[in-house]
Amino acid sequence: MKRILALVCSLALMTMLFAGCGNGGNNEQGSGDETGNGISAADIKVGVIHIGDPATGSGYSYTHDQGIVAMQDTLGLSDDQIIRKNNIDDTDSTAIDNAMRECVEEGCNIIFATSWGYMDTCEALAAEYPNVFFSHATGYKSNDTNFNNYFGRIYQARYLSGIAAGMKTETNKIGYVSAMGSENGECTSGIDAFAMGVAAVNPDAQVIVKVTNSWYDPEGEGQAAQALIDDGCDVIAQHCDTNNPQIAARDAGVWGVGYNSDMTAEVGDSVLTSVVWNWGAYYTQAVQNVIDGTWTPGVHVENYYGSMADGLLDITALSADAAEGTQEAIDIARAAMADGSFDVFTGTYTDAAGNTIGCDGVMECNDGSTMEVDGTNYSAITAYYKNVVVK
Repeated sequence: MKRILALVCSLALMTMLFAGCGNGGNNEQGSGDETGNGISAADIKVGVIHIGDPATGSGYSYTHDQGIVAMQDTLGLSDDQIIRKNNIDDTDSTAIDNAMRECVEEGCNIIFATSWGYMDTCEALAAEYPNVFFSHATGYKSNDTNFNNYFGRIYQARYLSGIAAGMKTETNKIGYVSAMGSENGECTSGIDAFAMGVAAVNPDAQVIVKVTNSWYDPEGEGQAAQALIDDGCDVIAQHCDTNNPQIAARDAGVWGVGYNSDMTAEVGDSVLTSVVWNWGAYYTQAVQNVIDGTWTPGVHVENYYGSMADGLLDITALSADAAEGTQEAIDIARAAMADGSFDVFTGTYTDAAGNTIGCDGVMECNDGSTMEVDGTNYSAITAYYKNVVVK
């Protein structure tokens, strides 16, 4: 087996927490108070803003909603304590504002806003409603009082999935459908981590990226995948919301790497593995802290940036069609992450032959340059790893 690894670059950021209180549209008093008394589980209300419809059964909104369901079951909340606003376009500021205000008016103490484009509205309404908690997925803004952000080290799972793709490709051309390009550190860091995983086991392979410029574009996602397949890619990975790239891969007789949810359930064994979130790990903690009064408006709110160790993210079981030796290669990388001897964007590494490769905080880019990366802010990553090609 070839190198287990690839150069490096420090990407880490996003973090979050939350907190709660709010009493309908009244921003002067909330169900909790600033003494940390919290809110009873019977009285709390939770709002959730989705960019899509969780009823689709897979993908981004479905996965977030499964996390909400897990939180609800764990904490014993009733259905009427969960207020969902579905299909809220994250480019439509009026629709976003209306949806969040409706949650406040319906008595929500904490509102989870699950898409990048909801960030600025969260910031504005958090100032207007200081006793309601606004918890925003992805993004980078927070106010340290009642507005936080939450995300995770999804690059860890993407690296593992890159191993599966790198060992499976026969054309040495691996496609990747991305919602955004290098201007977005969340997408760029994920592409780079995936590409590093590919390079660790197959240094001859390229990762070819098509950008849709939308977080949710079912038709465009499928079209991008088909264009990559037409270009000779025989594995299709993705950072976008629907399973359409995986459907395109299956229908073309090639392989896929899913994202957000286990896309094998909808697509079949052509999906080698999926990079998945367990958002329930965060949502349960967040709402419990609001109940307990651990987070109090104006006093204590934190950001959150979870990991595989926290149970927030992982990859699914490999397809029976994965290349021989894939599980063993993934297990080696996973064990190194678990014991702290390796993380994708930091440290120096030793390959199977005993060679030391990489250097702290530096990425070798596809333009031949090197770049130092802020280890606390993945949004700093705007350069692609050396085996990435954007078309």
